[in-house]
Amino acid sequence: MRMSWVDTAKGLSIILVVAMYSAYNTGEYTGQVGFLHYLIGFATPFRMPEFFLISGLFLSQVIARPWQRYADRRVLHYFYFYALWAAIMTVLKVGLFARAPVDMLQALALAVVEPYGVLWFIYMLGIFSVAVKLLWQLRVPHWVVVPIAAGLQMAHIDVASYVVTQFAGYFVFFYIGYAAAPVIFRFVDWVAHHVAVSIAGLLIWAFANGLLVFSPGYVLMPTETQMGLAALPPLHLLLAIVGALALCVGGALLSKLSFMNWLRWLGEHSLVVYVAFTIPMSIFRAAAMWSGILTETGSLSLAVLIVATASPVMLYLIIKRVGFGTFLFERPAWARIAENQTSKPAAVFATATLASNRS
Repeated sequence: MRMSWVDTAKGLSIILVVAMYSAYNTGEYTGQVGFLHYLIGFATPFRMPEFFLISGLFLSQVIARPWQRYADRRVLHYFYFYALWAAIMTVLKVGLFARAPVDMLQALALAVVEPYGVLWFIYMLGIFSVAVKLLWQLRVPHWVVVPIAAGLQMAHIDVASYVVTQFAGYFVFFYIGYAAAPVIFRFVDWVAHHVAVSIAGLLIWAFANGLLVFSPGYVLMPTETQMGLAALPPLHLLLAIVGALALCVGGALLSKLSFMNWLRWLGEHSLVVYVAFTIPMSIFRAAAMWSGILTETGSLSLAVLIVATASPVMLYLIIKRVGFGTFLFERPAWARIAENQTSKPAAVFATATLASNRS
């Protein structure tokens, strides 16, 4: 059973993620900032934390399953798409465009232990799922895990291993999504029935978040944002959690509007966009700049965002229509553990979404 507000919140999240890469990719080549950079700056505290938090919401429904079935749904599910698209991107960017076959092989080997580019999020979801399962089996209580994970996030650990760095930075949000799921569901259910209060709360949050992000000390650059007071470790953690909840509230309110169904659909198929948006993003940005049609950073960033989001969706719909290439966005039966061992029909496919399958 799917929940419309969850998918709508994921739709908001994937747009923010693509917007960040679109703005920074454009800014890298223009050397300037545009209006989209300000939106990305505003979302800096909560953009990725929300994605991780919402990915952990349904973990409690599968955490008690046997390891093989759990690993199929929560580990192999993510690693299949990571391995597939890491290989595709490496072959295209390094093997074909850069014409460096030796470097391509090295990059493929490195991608096994170090997440490749934008795909690091999918890689870490698999790692986080294993970590939570182990903690559950060891019966480590939430009140022990959450403070330690929060401490790791506030420590701003930055080491040579990208896996370690990202684990320290984001595990707390995934775990909170898992541990606090009942509270979050009750909270969102309440706000969905108190629209006026929810809108007022969102306005207050937006003002406070923007004030802290763009407080003295912030720097908005073409390829990154340095926050003001919001960068302080305790505040950063708090703003990340509150911002993640704010997007959940926004998802609950928007899911009530029938004309926003496209956003719910986008969230339901967020992995389709996530794994494939960087290729059309780079191609369109380069073509637009070469042609001279779009040169202003703000308008070019917005155009790149639209093309980068729409292109994977169009490819997905075409593939579904013709029935060829479904393995790009749907995990085939041979890439499963549970179905192979229980002799379920080989034609079964699992639709690729950033949230785990909930059946």
